[in-house]
Amino acid sequence: MVDLTEIEALRASMRGARSSAAALNDVAQRLEGMDPRVDVADADLEELQRLTLANAVAAQALRGFVESMLKRRGKAGQPAADDSSGIDE
Repeated sequence: MVDLTEIEALRASMRGARSSAAALNDVAQRLEGMDPRVDVADADLEELQRLTLANAVAAQALRGFVESMLKRRGKAGQPAADDSSGIDE
C-alpha cells in the first residue's frame, strides 16, 4: 500500500469539501427558485439536513488537516475563527 503524500492528502480533503459545497449549492439554487409562499417539501429538508452535515464534516476535516500541518511545522497560532463560525445572531 502506498502512503499519500501531504499534498495528495490535502487535495483529497479539498475535493471532499468542494464536492459537499457543490451539492449544497445545487439544492440552494432549487430553493431560490421556489415560491416563498409555499412550504419547503419534507424531501428537500431531509436532503438539506444530509448535505449540511456532509458539508460541515468535510469542512471541519479540511480545517483539522490544515491546522495539523501548521502545528507540525511550528506555525500553529491562534485559531483562524472564533466560536461564532462567522454567523451573526
